[in-house]
Amino acid sequence: MPMPTARTSMTPAEWGMLIALSLLWGGSFFFNGVAVKDLPPLTIVFSRVALAALTLYLFMAATGRRLPGSREVWLAFAGMGILNNVVPFSLIVWGQSQIASGVASILNATTPLFTVLVAHAFTADERLTPLRAGGVVAGFAGVAVMLGGGHLAGGAPVLAYAACLGAALSYALSSVYGRRFRALGIAPLSVAAGQLTVSSLIMLPMMLIVDRPWALAMPGMDTVLALIGLATVSTALAYLLFFRILAGAGATNISLVTFLIPPSAILLGILFLGETLLPRHLAGLALIGLGLALVDGRLMRRRARAA
Repeated sequence: MPMPTARTSMTPAEWGMLIALSLLWGGSFFFNGVAVKDLPPLTIVFSRVALAALTLYLFMAATGRRLPGSREVWLAFAGMGILNNVVPFSLIVWGQSQIASGVASILNATTPLFTVLVAHAFTADERLTPLRAGGVVAGFAGVAVMLGGGHLAGGAPVLAYAACLGAALSYALSSVYGRRFRALGIAPLSVAAGQLTVSSLIMLPMMLIVDRPWALAMPGMDTVLALIGLATVSTALAYLLFFRILAGAGATNISLVTFLIPPSAILLGILFLGETLLPRHLAGLALIGLGLALVDGRLMRRRARAA
């Protein structure tokens, strides 16, 4: 499968799509924040992955595409679904039952920092350079600032922070695990549909046993709309837009979305959920942003060329 050509600039249309993608993925934290008021985490996650899988199946059917049928591929889909959907979605939703959506999005922005460490440990071609190491240190210093001294005594917020960081680690593991699909020649859209399908099958019995959805009160219309938005807009549509940008602008450029998701989630949380952020959260965001810039490296390369 040919890979997108790497380039360092994007067209205005690609920038527009990138900003739109950040709103879609930032919106997932907003939709979680609405749904978690009425529904338990596993029910939210099952609804998200099942409806998103159905949406992508309909898109694939309309465009004449089919999923591969080999056992090897579906086992790979299972691994990807666990690392990229089941574990992180569940941890984030549970975390958001304790902390604001904007704070959860900031913690989720540490994913590239974890990815640097995971790639260094499990791959031969992505080593930890001094610049990237500095980025990791700056980023996790930002997490420490966000926690603040008062939170280190324990309690639910610390566990919620840990859950969101665990989700970021799981995303990082999935990014390295997902390399195998390139060797298998599986199209990215098929990977998305396949992993969501397996995730739905995994989440269904977990939801039935733990949440007992038949005993839950009927959710309000705002929660129903949030679930639909979470699945169709922030998952299925976001995947389609992600692959569209990836094909045109390349993996390096699309990684910039990491910088844009927290502001989107924070703005939605403030405007529609009545959330507020403390100064330490903003200071932590700044340090994490610095860490991401060092890990990305393009700013330093541009300064070196200009010198």
